[in-house]
Amino acid sequence: MTVRNAEFQIISALRTNRTKRSKEKEVFVEGTEAIKQLIAARWEVTRILYRDYLSLSSWAKAVLESFPHAKQFEVKEDLFLELSEKENPSELLITANIKKQNVYDLSDFETKIQTKKNSLYLLFDRPSDLGNFGSILRSADAFHVDFIFLIGHSIDVYDPKVIRSSLGALFHTKLVFVNEIVSLVSFIDTEKQRNGLTVIGSDSSGRVELQETNIQCPILLILGNERKGMSVNLQSLCDLIVRIPMKGVVNSLNVASAASVFLWELTKLRKQ
Repeated sequence: MTVRNAEFQIISALRTNRTKRSKEKEVFVEGTEAIKQLIAARWEVTRILYRDYLSLSSWAKAVLESFPHAKQFEVKEDLFLELSEKENPSELLITANIKKQNVYDLSDFETKIQTKKNSLYLLFDRPSDLGNFGSILRSADAFHVDFIFLIGHSIDVYDPKVIRSSLGALFHTKLVFVNEIVSLVSFIDTEKQRNGLTVIGSDSSGRVELQETNIQCPILLILGNERKGMSVNLQSLCDLIVRIPMKGVVNSLNVASAASVFLWELTKLRKQ
């Protein structure tokens, strides 16, 4: 690939254009760890790019050998740097098909998935920050969250910045898209009757402190939007609204940090 040909235009669009990613059902991936996790999660690699005249590591050579059916391009340095979003680009740039088995809308989820007594779910209300969402995906993976629900107009979860900030945790995450609050209410009501689902919300104004909660799985944890907090509709669905006790002058945690604290505490409850 020596000029800005059709393939270059496609790859560039997958990196920058949400509509193109949605239409093609493909993602753009860079960063060694993210690529390793994509491969470990068995996503289908469609293209691999590497720089001409650069001596590749044994790892990069193994990736090329492992995907003989993917399109492989030796790219001039200036074009490779133009595609990369990193100050120090990794050896490879990759595109891959979105793994359909990892994505549900809520109606599919209800018919295809049976919740378990030990389930832990996280619902994020209108996520708006790419880095925050990627960090939450890392925490959700660390604490074995079963599914992440997303509601409302929000970021593109397949944006390369999300993939990089999640260190590839996105590729192991099962996502459930909630298109309307009515379907969420129906799901919660059904799961309360079936398995005793408890819904808790995270908010600094909550009446109960996190360490004082005495709840059992299955649990749905709701995180509010970074700027606006939880919507009134979501607050009304909560059995408890819980706060993290803080002693500092600034009574606020970044939503990704708050998510990690909540998931750690809920994971301890999960063991009981």
